[in-house]
Parts: sequence; structure tokens; C-alpha cells
Amino acid sequence: MSLPYENATSGDKAFAEIQKILGRFGCDNYGIMHKAKEQITLVQFEHRGRTVQLPGHWGGYASAWLREHPHSSRMRSTPDEHRQKAADIAQIAVCSMLRDWVKAQVTAVECQLMTFEEVFMPHMLLPDGRRMVEAAQKMLPPAQ
Repeated sequence: MSLPYENATSGDKAFAEIQKILGRFGCDNYGIMHKAKEQITLVQFEHRGRTVQLPGHWGGYASAWLREHPHSSRMRSTPDEHRQKAADIAQIAVCSMLRDWVKAQVTAVECQLMTFEEVFMPHMLLPDGRRMVEAAQKMLPPAQ
């Protein structure tokens, strides 16, 4: 079985489309950043003075891909090369997932299905640089 987005090929095109979507939506100061050591791709933008940061953790996707496609001795690649292939696939997949997520959320706001705050508040940055969801999680009771 294949993972959704594992055959995606549009990494840079997905980023260009995200920027186009955010620009049409009236966002400012938007961009994409890779934090390779943390295996995260960030989409960040400002909308009406609020900064939003959307992280895409491709390390988790790479792990899921490796579970679906475990390395075997019959492969022509080493285990390290196979892990690198997983990381490469994951980075591209996360680009496409972020594009689709941004497109869906912006469309929901434009169609008044939800407000900007309902969609993006968890990802708005507080003055100390944390996302609101990170601050709110500390107030929640432990999951059972």
C-alpha cells in the first residue's frame, strides 16, 4: 500500500503555489523555510498584523514511509541510502500537503465556512515566539 503524497513531485511548484495563494488572500511577509536538522518545513506569513507559522514535520512522514517500504538485503541501496530516500520523498510530500492544507483553509475562510481565527489561531505566534497551540497545550489535562 502506498502513502498519500509519496509519489508527489512538485516540491518547488507547491511552494510557488502556496505563495500565490497567500498573496491573493492578502497576506504579507510570507515565505518558506527548511529546518533540516529538525526535519521541519515552515510556512510563515502575516495577515492583518498577525504572524502565522505552519510547521510540516517531514521526519514523521519519512518514518511512516520506511514502515511502508522497509529496507531489505535485496535492494541495491544501503540502509543509509534508503533512509535518505525516505527523507527526500518526505520533504516533497510535506510541500504538497502544506500546499493543499493552506489552499483548503484559505478557501474555508474566503467562503465564510470558518473565520480566519478559527482556522489559523493555533498557529499564530505569541510575542515570545511560541505558537498559540504550544501555549494552550500546557493548559489541557493530560490525554488518557
